[in-house]
Amino acid sequence: MENYPALTESTFYVLMALYEKDTFGTEIVEYINNVSNNRVPMGPGTLYTILSKFETDGLIKETAVEGRKRTYTITDRGREVFTQEIKRLNEVLKTAQEAKGRYHETN
Repeated sequence: MENYPALTESTFYVLMALYEKDTFGTEIVEYINNVSNNRVPMGPGTLYTILSKFETDGLIKETAVEGRKRTYTITDRGREVFTQEIKRLNEVLKTAQEAKGRYHETN
C-alpha cells in the first residue's frame, strides 16, 4: 500500500472510532469527546468533511441510511492507514523521548 498522508488528530480519531465499530456521525462525535476528554473539538462541518474525504479515498464506506442518519464502516485500506499512522506516531514519540533524554544528559 502506498503511504497515505499523515493524519491530523481529528482525522485519526475519526478512523479510530470506525476501527472499533460501524457507527454514525453523532456517535463518532461522542466517541471522540470521550476518548480525548473533550480536548479534540469535532463539529458537524468538520466531521462530514472528513467522512466525505475518507469515503472518496476508500478508507470508509457508507453501509446504511436511515433518514438523515448514515452509518459508516472502515475498509481494509482504512485499517491499513490507521495502523500506518499508529506506527508513525510511535516513531515520533520515540524520537521525542530520545531527544528529551539527550537534552537532560547535557544539562
